[in-house]
Amino acid sequence: MPFLTRLFIKTSLIYLLLALLASWLLSMQAAGLIPVGLPGLFPVTVHLFVLGWVTQLIFGVVYWMFPKYTREKPRGSSFLAWLTYGSLNLGLALRTVGEPLHAARPAALSGWLLAGAALLLWLSGATFLANTWQRVRER
Repeated sequence: MPFLTRLFIKTSLIYLLLALLASWLLSMQAAGLIPVGLPGLFPVTVHLFVLGWVTQLIFGVVYWMFPKYTREKPRGSSFLAWLTYGSLNLGLALRTVGEPLHAARPAALSGWLLAGAALLLWLSGATFLANTWQRVRER
């Protein structure tokens, strides 16, 4: 299994734990057991589950298991694969910080954090697509 695949999968498992923790905090908030509200926690939870855990796990497995690109570059461009990993995780980190900030007190900085996060998450999808497209072909 390639190193980058292991990194994608292990990172996805960390996001699963973070998403479960955020979900638990949401339930504690709904039950009134947390005195101070945690604004913006629901969208963060969804992003941690869907992009952090599921998407990252899928990206890692696809990088490993899809048909080879060429003999010389069996998994396509390693640069694009690393760019996918980096932009996905940086985008998720910005989203995780920016969403609660923007929900608590909308401001230009938190808005820019969310816009930057969205751009990085889009970039991760685009680079994944660019690196994977040629591997999905008829034999």
